[in-house]
Amino acid sequence: MTPDHLFGLGGRTALVTGGATGVGRMAAEGLVAAGARVMIASRKLEACQGAAEELNALGYSGKAEGFAGDVATEEGVAALVGEIGKRTGSLEILMNNAGTSWGQPLGDFPYHAWERVMRVNVTGLFQLTQGLLPLLEAGASDDDPARVVNVGSVMGETAHGDRAYSYAASKAAVHHLTRILAKELAERRITVNALAPGPFVSNMTAFATADEDVRSRVGAQVPLGRVGRPEDIAAAMQYLCGRGGAYITGAILPISGGINVETGPDLFQEAY
Repeated sequence: MTPDHLFGLGGRTALVTGGATGVGRMAAEGLVAAGARVMIASRKLEACQGAAEELNALGYSGKAEGFAGDVATEEGVAALVGEIGKRTGSLEILMNNAGTSWGQPLGDFPYHAWERVMRVNVTGLFQLTQGLLPLLEAGASDDDPARVVNVGSVMGETAHGDRAYSYAASKAAVHHLTRILAKELAERRITVNALAPGPFVSNMTAFATADEDVRSRVGAQVPLGRVGRPEDIAAAMQYLCGRGGAYITGAILPISGGINVETGPDLFQEAY
């Protein structure tokens, strides 16, 4: 029952897409800190290599390596699957984190923006998972399943559009795909879960989190009074991917400070 036994990831190999920045970077650090070998892939080669170097310099027991990978096209997914196959014969952890967003007022939202967000956030996630199934099966056992962790969003759970209509819809699709795949892959000893983060500091949310004053005001709207921290993501990944999370599948884990259970004002607040 020790933390090392329950949450240690020594000997596991992981892939984190979009792992150079934001939530992916937080997750990658959590996995490396727990002892995993973590492959970081995104469209930006230098950013991935830089993130891996930074993680390796922290003195954790795990190791990171960074290289380019693009899930936005069929050819990109096939190339990434091939690259992973060259680097490892089995994959114990897949984190589908790569994603994109677009914000524009209703009435002006462009067709191409909707299509692009869905292609990256939903199609790419599904096709990469499908392509990596042989490696995930090779890393799975009855005692210790392989793990797939998809990154959804609290916006896929609640009616928060905030002008990011395709993003919110894509994350709802991610949550539903997570449940479907969890049902279908359990017999192959692969668990499939999702994180549903609220606001975290990232390139995608820079408009709301880069400035300390704005970030504080955004955090004040969260029931727990702050935006997310790196350890919130790291701990969730260590739980879901460690032995302590081996019996969990099909879960959508809210990491949103309570936004997921907000329902608006009390209906009868004026009567109190």
